[in-house]
Amino acid sequence: MEILHTLNFQGLGVGLATFLIIGIFHPLVVKGEYYFGERLKWLFALLGVVFSIVTLLIQSPTWSALCGVTAFSCFWSVKEMKEQTQRVAKGWFPANPKREAKRRAAEE
Repeated sequence: MEILHTLNFQGLGVGLATFLIIGIFHPLVVKGEYYFGERLKWLFALLGVVFSIVTLLIQSPTWSALCGVTAFSCFWSVKEMKEQTQRVAKGWFPANPKREAKRRAAEE
């Protein structure tokens, strides 16, 4: 059991947390586009900037790295929002019928 005290598990923890953060952002983009449309990309952009600033201010390398991963996951989600809108238009994902009705009424 002494070997467990000499091993550095910090890298595995950051790797696992990165995996989870990225995994959480996919459904956030899908559900966000469904309920709010592409305008949610501005929230992702703002959160990306906030997490970028936070990562520069945190002293802990582990938490700073996790905030950096979250920041760039937010920035990536801005791009994914546009692509998700295109995937919905192609019929690969369901469109929100409430938003679709509002869009049609606005076009008329």
